[in-house]
Amino acid sequence: MQKTALVPYAHLPRTHHHRHVLTSTIDVFGAAHWLLVDRAPQPGGEIRPFDALVVSVRPSGDVELTELSGVRARWPHLDRLPDGGFVVAASRARRYEAADQVQVFDALGREASSFSVGDAIEHMLVDEAGHIWVGHFDENPVGIRRWSSTGHISWTSDGASIPGLFDCYALNVSGTTAWSCPYTDFPLVEIRLARPDRPVKVWANRVRGANAVAVHGERVAFYGGYGEELDRLAHGELTETSVEPTDVGLLTLSDGTPPGRRRVVGRGSRIYVQAQPSTAWEVFDLSS
Repeated sequence: MQKTALVPYAHLPRTHHHRHVLTSTIDVFGAAHWLLVDRAPQPGGEIRPFDALVVSVRPSGDVELTELSGVRARWPHLDRLPDGGFVVAASRARRYEAADQVQVFDALGREASSFSVGDAIEHMLVDEAGHIWVGHFDENPVGIRRWSSTGHISWTSDGASIPGLFDCYALNVSGTTAWSCPYTDFPLVEIRLARPDRPVKVWANRVRGANAVAVHGERVAFYGGYGEELDRLAHGELTETSVEPTDVGLLTLSDGTPPGRRRVVGRGSRIYVQAQPSTAWEVFDLSS
């Protein structure tokens, strides 16, 4: 089976390797961000607000540090807003976490607002206009929603005729467009709200279980799957109504080894992969 190697993309500076990585992401403009604390959080019990450091590495290689004050999410999602602020969201919204599940911080690291988007966040990605896209997993099967940075819902997949939308396995946000491949039917879904006549397009798809997707023109790639297909990279082409498979291979780290446990972020034609110990991002680009 053909293997495709990821390309090194961004590294956490070594001066910060002694800290614990709570989470990490790649924003819509291609900058990498790490949310760091001095020690790993302990399970159980009430969360007390804590300070955290965001280390940002731009595509140019420039490094920026932002101290966030009063973070409350034990297992957070992170992304950057276009104005330089950050969004931190707890994946679970239970009891004491619910009212302030999502915290919005300004560019100086001060909390500007907080709100809830609902329990069981699978993906949280910010687009270039500052909208927050949230996809949920099956313990809260509300699908996909788009929020403002002040907590107002501006779009929901309710009534969008997306077949089998029970768990948002894959979410890709690029520009102001979102792509998804949700469980249980795994269609490829494009959500382009700037196209009011047909904001949602759906293609039938035979690739099951992917947790990341990349799209470039009429070509698409799905990464991940069940069991032995964990590192599968499946390619396809878009027809009018379906994704037609073209070939299947494996995606490896740049050194040829399997990624193992990893984070993935989809942005347009790119799938970013971060393997443990979470200090580096590598990239697959469908357009190259």
